[in-house]
Amino acid sequence: MKHKAVKIGLTSLVLTMTFGALLYTTMAEGTEYYKHVDEVMAQPDQWYGKKLQLHGFVVANSIHRKHLDYWFQVQSNGKIVSATYTGVVPDTFKSDSEVVLKGTLSADGFTVAPNGVMAKCPSKYEAKPGGPSPAGTY
Repeated sequence: MKHKAVKIGLTSLVLTMTFGALLYTTMAEGTEYYKHVDEVMAQPDQWYGKKLQLHGFVVANSIHRKHLDYWFQVQSNGKIVSATYTGVVPDTFKSDSEVVLKGTLSADGFTVAPNGVMAKCPSKYEAKPGGPSPAGTY
């Protein structure tokens, strides 16, 4: 009976450790931090090379474009980071728009991954004064 309990215990231990290692390696590759520009730029060197979702606002008149290559700046609470992106941007991507960028930070700035620009234009989604009533109210 004791021999059987040892086998079950060892098997359980090996399975638990294998599952833990598999979970750790899977999560480590897919981990992506969500940070605001001011949080990252407080100590940028600790974020170099890590996958980030960077939240901020496009600095007014900072967008420069050549074909599908974009250079722009993003800010949050007075901290600014330069960003580069190659690809098609959303229609709502413009000066002062709120953005979330997926990519990596380096000493040269933030490199946005393909399809890594998400932009929101607050005025487009807010109700206009004197506009129609919200659904269900009259």
